[in-house]
Amino acid sequence: MIIKTAIYLQSEADWRKCPAPNLPEYAFIGRSNVGKSSLINMLVNNKSLAKTSSKPGKTQTINHFLINKNWYLVDLPGYGFAKTSKTNREKWQKMISDYLMFRENLQLVFVLVDARLEPQQIDIAFINNLGEKGIPFAIIFTKTDKNSTSKTMSNVQKMKNVLAESWEELPSMLKSSAVSGTGKEEILCFIEEINDQYHSNTAL
Repeated sequence: MIIKTAIYLQSEADWRKCPAPNLPEYAFIGRSNVGKSSLINMLVNNKSLAKTSSKPGKTQTINHFLINKNWYLVDLPGYGFAKTSKTNREKWQKMISDYLMFRENLQLVFVLVDARLEPQQIDIAFINNLGEKGIPFAIIFTKTDKNSTSKTMSNVQKMKNVLAESWEELPSMLKSSAVSGTGKEEILCFIEEINDQYHSNTAL
């Protein structure tokens, strides 16, 4: 897939105010400071589309972008640590949960995991919650450029081992680097395959 256009549409705190659900949609989420905004910008060839920050909690709304005029990319707030009140964290959690549960055109959630770290309980809990709710997702391991190949492979395998304890079938797993561009083609091809299926189904 070649990205020709990537347009910011709107930011909302209520999923019911999001753009009309008439196109396939892909949400990106991960622990705070996992490199989500940098990855999004790498995918769409625009260094300033998603706002990046060294401070956790920068993204606080459901942010919609229209890609190639035929699918939505959604930048969701990170889960985990953020310098904000407990009330705000609970509000974000409900906002994210409602969006994931009720957004009818959501095709897939990309859960971003830091490739430098062994499996983190906060990521495992979020992934298991998606599974319990029947929300389709794939895992993207970020920041692979900051790791040796063997270290990345080791952490990916450890994640597989942890999930295999409770999952009959493991989710798709992709590796990426916003710095080197690793994973860009694989992620976009993944999206394109689902888009093709979505448009074929809606054409029936």
